[in-house]
Amino acid sequence: MPTPPPGFNIGAVERETGLSKDLLRMWERRYGFPRPARDPNGERQYSLDEVSKLRAIRRLMDIGMRPGKIIHQTLDELNALADTRSAVRKDEIAPPLERNLLDLLKNHDAAALQQLLAQLVMRQGLQQFVLESVTPLNRTVGDAWMRGELEVFEEHLYTEQVQVALRAAINAFPRTPSGVPRVLLTTFPNEQHGLGLLLVEALLVPEVVHCVSLGTQTPVEDIRRAAIAHKADILALSFSGAFPLRSAIDGLDMLRGLLPPHVTIWAGGEMTRRVRRTIPGIVLIPDLASTIQALRSWRAHRVPLNAA
Repeated sequence: MPTPPPGFNIGAVERETGLSKDLLRMWERRYGFPRPARDPNGERQYSLDEVSKLRAIRRLMDIGMRPGKIIHQTLDELNALADTRSAVRKDEIAPPLERNLLDLLKNHDAAALQQLLAQLVMRQGLQQFVLESVTPLNRTVGDAWMRGELEVFEEHLYTEQVQVALRAAINAFPRTPSGVPRVLLTTFPNEQHGLGLLLVEALLVPEVVHCVSLGTQTPVEDIRRAAIAHKADILALSFSGAFPLRSAIDGLDMLRGLLPPHVTIWAGGEMTRRVRRTIPGIVLIPDLASTIQALRSWRAHRVPLNAA
């Protein structure tokens, strides 16, 4: 008898693509893709072709494309579109650094990768490292992963080593409880990507900002309680490109109504580039460089609640 093609359950697809289970189910209802089969227990089973296409869609969303515009394209069309987008960005990073990084990932040389990132931090300084190295390197790794040049575990290695380098550099700065403003960082439930939070913290700490990070996937009511408990001046939320736009807007509207008026809410990340209207009471930060601008604007116009 022929061997049945391999199938992926919804948990495996979530791990392989970075798309949440809720988002996969919503696309199935709204767009008719993916269309998973069912196993004898009625559980969804996704084909390898569907997973490959979902990975391509996820990467295109991460560079600002809306899923409804691309979800019905073929995998070849998605890859061609990604190649076009990648070509536009080709000169944003020095080719030797790009090649070196990818070689280290493919050779699974975690020690050399850690050393490379640590040297970049020392040479550039933390803020410049985030804006001039990490941002374009993230794109390089993401594009290579989407083209199938990197395995999932190799992309995870890169992300982990970047986080190690960032945390070491952040912890080298003295923590000042009197830092102003006080910023609480987290994500909504179903948002598993925490690198954006760490990148924002890395930009803020050198500016003598007091940062408190809750990590990812904090329920809305707990976010409200934490903001009050930590006397936050600013609540910073990070959204990846795959986070559902409507869920983000509804959650932000809810939080704005729950939090005291003096608490400023920042919403940043790839998802915010898909927002086509202002959200009352929310400061949208579509790219990392805008974080510093938002901080300076806050300092110019706001008086912190905890000021003496």
